[in-house]
Amino acid sequence: MMRPMVENIKVLYFANKSLEPYVQIITLMDSGKRCQSVCSSEEGNCSENEEIEDLLPVLRDPSQILNNLYITNLANHMPARTQGYPWNLVYSTAFHGTSLKTLYRRMAHIDCPVLLVIKDMENKVFGAFSSDPFKVSNYCYGTGETFLYSFYPEFKAYRWSGENSYIVRGHKDSLQIGGGGGYFGLWLDSDLYHGASYACHTFNNQPLSNKQDFTVQDLEVWTVQ
Repeated sequence: MMRPMVENIKVLYFANKSLEPYVQIITLMDSGKRCQSVCSSEEGNCSENEEIEDLLPVLRDPSQILNNLYITNLANHMPARTQGYPWNLVYSTAFHGTSLKTLYRRMAHIDCPVLLVIKDMENKVFGAFSSDPFKVSNYCYGTGETFLYSFYPEFKAYRWSGENSYIVRGHKDSLQIGGGGGYFGLWLDSDLYHGASYACHTFNNQPLSNKQDFTVQDLEVWTVQ
């Protein structure tokens, strides 16, 4: 008879140049219990894919972009306070049209972190996790939890460098994430059709897409708390 595996403990570190680092410990459920529903009664082994799916956040709406690999990587890099919450689709170009104004309107009554996911015309997937919902503002907003990410050519998260506070700013005709050195880490126009991504001081990132100027194929925004 196989002995149950001990609990796995995952330690997440969050730090930047301006904040003291801290540690958040999340205890995952026992591996034996996780596999119980998917194990074969004869072999006693569970499918790796099925086990991974058991650990994924619950998406309450269909996604045109996200798959299990994307979800796993993103969830593992989000702040501890977002763990365990379902993801809700608040805006999608596939369902709500291509309008930054509509995006702002659908987020007007939201007060929680959001995940921006973009697929460009070259099928590159990238975006940003924002500690604050997107809105029109005369000033920059957001905290050091905000980060940029890209799956091209492999997954990479670019966290706040602490060099400036140009984290997020929403204009009526554009959305800007990151800045410094005269360039934005991620920029979108009012039609959510044309975008740009350059290296910037806020996140010390590389361009998120294959091209610095890109065209949007699909765009989604998810709430994660």
